[in-house]
Amino acid sequence: MIDSRIYLSSPHMGGTEEKYVKEAFDTNWIAPLGPNVEAFEKSLEEYLGNKSFVASLSSGTATIHLALVMLGVEQGDEVICQSMTFSASANPIVYLGATPVFVDSEKETWNMCPIHLETAIKDRIAKGKKPKVVIGVHLYGMPFKVDEITEVCNKYDIPLVEDSAEALGSYYRNKPCGTFGDLSVLSFNGNKIITTSGGGALVSKESKHKERAIFLATQAREKAPHYEHSQIGYNYRLSNICAGIGRGQMEVLDKHVGLRRDMHQFYKDIFAESEKVSVFSEPSEAYRSNHWLSCLQIKSNNKFTSEDIRLALEVQNIESRPLWKPMHLQPIFRNSPFYGGSISEELFKNGLCLPSGSNLTDSEKQRIKEVLKHFV
Repeated sequence: MIDSRIYLSSPHMGGTEEKYVKEAFDTNWIAPLGPNVEAFEKSLEEYLGNKSFVASLSSGTATIHLALVMLGVEQGDEVICQSMTFSASANPIVYLGATPVFVDSEKETWNMCPIHLETAIKDRIAKGKKPKVVIGVHLYGMPFKVDEITEVCNKYDIPLVEDSAEALGSYYRNKPCGTFGDLSVLSFNGNKIITTSGGGALVSKESKHKERAIFLATQAREKAPHYEHSQIGYNYRLSNICAGIGRGQMEVLDKHVGLRRDMHQFYKDIFAESEKVSVFSEPSEAYRSNHWLSCLQIKSNNKFTSEDIRLALEVQNIESRPLWKPMHLQPIFRNSPFYGGSISEELFKNGLCLPSGSNLTDSEKQRIKEVLKHFV
């Protein structure tokens, strides 16, 4: 008999989500507006603090797309994007007819290298094409080098879109991720720290940006008794049903972050004495990751690979996954400019994401440990 599947990161309900969804049904708020939407946005604004304004949208991808629209990205523009990320960070650039320019990672946080970022900006300017926006990503919940990245963006007067899709509940210098960008992005996909089944949110520092996002996300309908449109809009607003799930999830967000961090410590304990495997961890006390996914890296000149571990886990019906394949290695982006070395390529080759859900049981952890201990 095969044991039940252990997933990489499955949804984890807190118990009150159904109450808010039922309220939506009982009051017939089955629409992309309503009390749950407003309350969910308010709870996010209170959680993030720092005078944040939140517009809840249909997905993290839609949110990045809308952020680029709001920052004026158009056909023919260039947008700098971290190469080591999920394709949703880069695809919206192409939606707008712009060109992605990819930048390599640095070793400490696995995120965009500030040195390569400045090299890319200088070179694009020298070629007569100043980048319109920079998209930085907090990979696997680990904050990028916020001070260094924002310093470069400010130096060249380029807006920063902070892709915090994986980093709700993470902090840099005691300030929450999702509050560093000119516009910031959250995701509530089913595998994230909290979920609305599918959803996202745009975070801004000014109420006018929230109002603008909501306007564009509801088909850019002007104030008129008829349907009046003077610009292109989108159907990107989060539904009142999904927002109800989000309200319940916000009540357990800190608990779920704590459980993810416990999973990270679980893996650190397993590999504490290993000279072959390192567990991806904060480089200093300035960083506090939610450890959305716990990841390991196999050191070079080893007798086994990350793929060997993945296959050994799969035999036991345990899901794991290679790190994100860098965007500059993806066939669809093969002609896009890339700046950097081989850090992201090496991470992809030698890294592995491990089961990290906040709902893993003690027996499931033991199953995982039984496999991993053979690689210590």
